[in-house]
Amino acid sequence: MPYNGEDSVLVMAAAMRSMKPGTVWDRSASADLFRHTLNRIPSLFGRLMYLSSLRDPNSGIYRHYGLAAAFGRDQSMQALETSHTRSFREWVKLSLREKHEDLVTYLETLDDPKGLVVRYWLESGGFAGGIPDTASKADRAFYMEDVRQLLTAISRLGDGASTDPKSSRRK
Repeated sequence: MPYNGEDSVLVMAAAMRSMKPGTVWDRSASADLFRHTLNRIPSLFGRLMYLSSLRDPNSGIYRHYGLAAAFGRDQSMQALETSHTRSFREWVKLSLREKHEDLVTYLETLDDPKGLVVRYWLESGGFAGGIPDTASKADRAFYMEDVRQLLTAISRLGDGASTDPKSSRRK
């Protein structure tokens, strides 16, 4: 039977209709955000910090120029808020050991020395920004307690982390 381009287009269209949401064909703002950004961040805690950095501190509105340009402001904001909430819930569910490993992974990706960041966060509580507005009061308290406990442990262990900004691992 000779090749018929129209048949192959019909087969492809039928295959695409049968695919479930979340597959490689998912072209939603959330899927795009995950595929092009979030999956490249090596830790859940890093995702929390990244997503919280996209939330305006004055209004709580999430902003991402590229995502908004591709999907519109409303879809972009919804994708960012949903991803922040999802990442937070995933992190809260980790065991304390997994949280420690994840937090250390995040700290090792920073330009500033780990010890300096840990000391600053313990003093300022700056890690609280990772909490999405949608988090329950209980989950907020749980997160704050765990992160403070982990930072204290990392601080006490030292982990070879200098508090001198001049000794940053990146020159």
